[in-house]
Amino acid sequence: MREPLRALPDPLPSPACVPTATPRRNRIVTIGALTAEPSVRSRILSGERGPTLSPFARTPSRIAGLLGFIGMSVAAGVLATVAITPALALTSVAANDTIGIFEDLPDYLEIQPLSQRTNIYATNSDGSPKLLAYFYEQNRIEVGWDQVNGFVKDAAVAGEDPRYYDHGGIDLQGTVRAVLNNALGRPIQGGSSITQQYVKNVNIQNAIKDLTDQDEITAAYEAATVQTESRKIREMKYAIGLEKRYTKDEILLGYLNIAGFGGTVYGIEAAANYYFGTSAANATLQQSASLMAIVNNPEKYRLDYPDSETNGAANGYAANKSRRDYILGNMLEEKMITQQEHDDAVAAPVEPSIQPPSGGCALAGGSGFFCDYVTRVFKNDEFFGDDPKARLRNFITAGYDVYTTLDVDVQAAAEAAINDNVPWHLDDFDIGATVVTVQPGTGKILAMAQNKRYSVDPEDLAADPTATAINYNADYDYGGSTGFQPGSTYKIFTLLEWLKEGHGLNEGVDARRKDLRGTAWKDSCSPDGKYVLGESWNPRNDEGGNGGFWTALYNTMNSENTGFIAMSKQLDLCGISGTANAMGVYRADRGVEDMITDDAGNPVLDAEGNETYSVRSGELVHGPSSVLGTNEVAPLQMAGAFATIASGGTYCEPIAIERIVAPDGTEVPVPPSKCTKALEPEVAATAAYALQQAFQRGTGSPTYSSLTNRAPTLGKTGTTDEAEATWMSGATTKAATVTGVFNVTGHVNERNYYLDSGQAASARHRIAPRVMSALNAKYGGDEFPAASQELLRGQQATVPDVRGLSIDQAKAIIEGAGFGFLDGGQQDSDLPVGTVSGTTPSGQTSKSSIVTVYTSNGLLKALPDLTGVQQNAVAGALASAGFTAAPTIQCEVDGALQPNSPALVKSQDPSPGTAARSDVAVRVTVTKRTC
Repeated sequence: MREPLRALPDPLPSPACVPTATPRRNRIVTIGALTAEPSVRSRILSGERGPTLSPFARTPSRIAGLLGFIGMSVAAGVLATVAITPALALTSVAANDTIGIFEDLPDYLEIQPLSQRTNIYATNSDGSPKLLAYFYEQNRIEVGWDQVNGFVKDAAVAGEDPRYYDHGGIDLQGTVRAVLNNALGRPIQGGSSITQQYVKNVNIQNAIKDLTDQDEITAAYEAATVQTESRKIREMKYAIGLEKRYTKDEILLGYLNIAGFGGTVYGIEAAANYYFGTSAANATLQQSASLMAIVNNPEKYRLDYPDSETNGAANGYAANKSRRDYILGNMLEEKMITQQEHDDAVAAPVEPSIQPPSGGCALAGGSGFFCDYVTRVFKNDEFFGDDPKARLRNFITAGYDVYTTLDVDVQAAAEAAINDNVPWHLDDFDIGATVVTVQPGTGKILAMAQNKRYSVDPEDLAADPTATAINYNADYDYGGSTGFQPGSTYKIFTLLEWLKEGHGLNEGVDARRKDLRGTAWKDSCSPDGKYVLGESWNPRNDEGGNGGFWTALYNTMNSENTGFIAMSKQLDLCGISGTANAMGVYRADRGVEDMITDDAGNPVLDAEGNETYSVRSGELVHGPSSVLGTNEVAPLQMAGAFATIASGGTYCEPIAIERIVAPDGTEVPVPPSKCTKALEPEVAATAAYALQQAFQRGTGSPTYSSLTNRAPTLGKTGTTDEAEATWMSGATTKAATVTGVFNVTGHVNERNYYLDSGQAASARHRIAPRVMSALNAKYGGDEFPAASQELLRGQQATVPDVRGLSIDQAKAIIEGAGFGFLDGGQQDSDLPVGTVSGTTPSGQTSKSSIVTVYTSNGLLKALPDLTGVQQNAVAGALASAGFTAAPTIQCEVDGALQPNSPALVKSQDPSPGTAARSDVAVRVTVTKRTC
């Protein structure tokens, strides 16, 4: 779980911004702060002039600014030594020294972009963005000049700097009065102009901009705000320089956007939202004055402590009202408001309407887990920088608009399908359900849903079992999950490796059940190049039975365990894992840290006495059972793998971010979609053919038959041991979706558990078709490329001719040639009884195919040659040869014969030598002069 939001010293002036007249685009804000750690990019304004605005109250005094600068330079010896920095006089620092300090300062000020909310958007059906969440370190919404009403602007000037539009950055009158009053022991008064306060905020931000450690931040803040002579002089010089570059309106707007209003609330817009549920454009006169009262001393005048004895609900927020009314009085004195407006505002009570800022991904609803995934992309991807803390802080503070790949329509369909079929919590079954969709060819994540409510609040998580911070669809680094067994959906990697090695879908294997103890598999990842099973293991098929001789296509359609184990015996286990890796699949626990212990279980310590840890690599276990899907992987990884097949063999790493826009409207580079060739096109096409059969006519047919919108689809089901997890994975050329229902913890057999929607084990077939139908309706799907004829047939071999041999001899020869042997029983033959009479197939056929061997029953005999036999001797000739049926005689006229010539057989059917049963009907044709 991430660390809580870093609390800054309160009140802490926020990061500064370049005053600008360009309003930031309007936002519909619905969500709040990310619990995370914070980096800000900096830039230096060395001579760039900001855009000019229409003046608000008076024309900015460029002359006043110039005179202020000249006057300060000339009179520094007196003013700086006595009025501005009396401490210098007390320490006998000469006026000339002060002038030197002043003149040596640069004219410009390093100004950082304002720390602003970063927003995450999904995409609506019309292509427009939909705000999912926003994140902040300082709760601020930067606004433009026209988005702040006149009451707010007047109140700021009247309350903080009434002569703002008359001085050149330094209010000499106010400063001298404040210093003299302070020197005479009268109540302490501030003498800083609005421009100086703005400069002070900039300096504070510059001091903390690259810090992430709380102690360092506090120390930097204190160092930047300590009352020293040099700091005061520096602020004055920068204030004068600032007024030479920007208009008064621009500086006032920057001040309003940067000012602290208590806690993490910064800027007038966020303050108006928070304290009164309004905006800076719509705040009333009395609300505007109350808001600007808070700026003077946020801790004293803030309005979110209703139980405060000095400034709470019971006394009508007396402290704030007193300061508010003082500001209203100044506004009246400066003729900013009328007497009636003043009187009405003073008479109005202070009535805050606190609108607590919302919290990050938690309020993104069912999209909260996808939102969390996006934040982890910023934290984990070195594309955004070298330091994880700095990467995440930059994300929180930079004010980005992050446009993601999430499709609102598909996400809604996924959430609804899950919620209608699987509850968020059961007392006796820690049930989980997920849907994740990836776009083939791009890796874009279109949907990511699960049957939980997203939360990172420890108290909430402890109290509500429907909430979790773990994203079941992602791995440990990107969701906190260590994954789930995918069951038979993992068999696609054995199928693909089978095809990559040149085997065909019509090649067969001996898939009969047997104890595999002592069986050796090729494993090029092992030091000795093999894996020998040292224990008893007799895998069974889901439908029971003893297996059989089945083709790779049959094994795929029916998800036969014994068939895939038999296929794997002809492959390299390391190669199967390698194919999975190439398609983005690894163990989901990659990155988990395990404490290193000694044989006694005690922690192993390093030289400094710290516990030591090892980090899991995510390497797939590739023993024989892994063929059946025993590695814990993330559903998102499997979606990427199915998308690889659907795309024709190109694997694209899943991506969640399409584009990022900075506050100034410029595009921020995003991590590119990394796509690599994982499969040859003919391998992908042939696998797609097999998986289409599996989806339509095999184990995936319950989902296929429930589709309301169809497109060419490949698919594969998966069920783990004891049905603790069930999966339906499928893909069109446009979208790959993985649906799962599983035990988050525990060992409930889903076949024995019934939900309100039906059997738990079949919930996948109620969820998946709804999501896939929605995808098909929106995205459609193209026909997959035709399967490779070569890979359909596979490698060819010649079936040995074993005719005339005994059945045992034939079996040994057939299996020795690499074929499967199947006893087809007896058939009619003229060979000796019990000897092999033939095989199916014979000659050339697919390597490792099943060869059916037949033995002779001895019932066939060779027909005698009846040609030239007289008609009256035909029956006798057949009877002598063992044929019992009376022959059929046909007469054919031959006028060339002598009148008394005998009728002789000209032809017969069946022909002479044909093997036939004894009761075969023989037809003969005889010739006569006349018939």
